[in-house]
Formats: sequence, C-alpha cells, structure tokens
Amino acid sequence: MKLAAALMKRADLQNRINELQTRLNNNARVQDGEKPAESPKDLLAELAALIDESEALIAKINLVNASTVIDGRTITERIAHRDALMQKQRIMRGFLDEASNLAPRYSKTEIKIVSTVNVRQLQKELDQLAKEIRLAEENLQELNWTVDLSEE
Repeated sequence: MKLAAALMKRADLQNRINELQTRLNNNARVQDGEKPAESPKDLLAELAALIDESEALIAKINLVNASTVIDGRTITERIAHRDALMQKQRIMRGFLDEASNLAPRYSKTEIKIVSTVNVRQLQKELDQLAKEIRLAEENLQELNWTVDLSEE
C-alpha cells in the first residue's frame, strides 16, 4: 500500500471513529423503560476495534515517515518544515492584517494611527511564503504516492 493510500485510510478511520462517538453519545441515555436505538455495548466494541486499527496504521505511517530519507531529509522533517512555514504564514498574515488596518481620521485633532512596518514588503514576503508552502505540500504529496507502507 502506498503511503498516500494509508493516509486516506487513516482519515477514513478517524471519520468513522467520530461518527461512532456521536452514535454512542446519542445512545447514552433513554427514558426509563425504553431501549436505546443502538446497543452501546456493540458500539463500544466497534469503537475499540477501530481505535486499535487506527493505532496500528498511525504507528506504521509514523515509522515510514521517520525512516524514509530522500535527498538527506526524512518525511517527518519535511512535514515539520511545512508545518513551521504554515505557522509563520498564519502569524504573519494576522500581523499584516493588523498593520493594514489603519483607522481613518475624521479631523486633524484625532490621533493618527500609522503602520509600524512596510505593508507592501510584508505582503511580498507572505506571497513568497505561500509559494514555499505550496511547493512543500506538492513535494509531500508526490512522496506519499511513491513511498510504500510495509504490510507487516
């Protein structure tokens, strides 16, 4: 199985686990004398099996990500780099929004609010960062479809 297929399976398992959690919560209480629509015991057994399957799959994915070295970097390092770029982008975008939000003055007696940075330059840096994130994401997606997950 390719790493990308394993990642899709992991996402599917997580969705199924979330759905089971909702179904469990919906069947946690009933009126006295009534039966739940679904057996909580059966739902808990199904949940335990899905969580075990998810745990095993996540462990395999993490092992492959940590041990697969391409061009001197592991997939884990590449993911961490992409995540760091995304964090930087999120913070810089918030800062840029604040720096761009200049309050209009309605009279000369009102306090003038000015930006502390060159907004145009910061926007160029953000555009470059977005490009780096896109390339990092493309690289990871390509690796996901070329790297095999061991079936052990």
